[in-house]
Amino acid sequence: MAGHEEQYVVDKNGNRVSVVLDVEEYQKLLQDLEELDSIRAYDRAKASGDQVIPFEQAVTEIEMNRK
Repeated sequence: MAGHEEQYVVDKNGNRVSVVLDVEEYQKLLQDLEELDSIRAYDRAKASGDQVIPFEQAVTEIEMNRK
């Protein structure tokens, strides 16, 4: 958050209870979290040692199991 002044909401004792972000910064944080979640899912899948199958095959198998 270089270049951004931090803003907080405080309670009656002066304790920080919330952070105020502009919408662009909030959206960027959400995008970063989604990317991090994808990276973690990839790392878990890779570490599992499960057999890799093509995406199309996975979709076909899922559709067959729904019936």
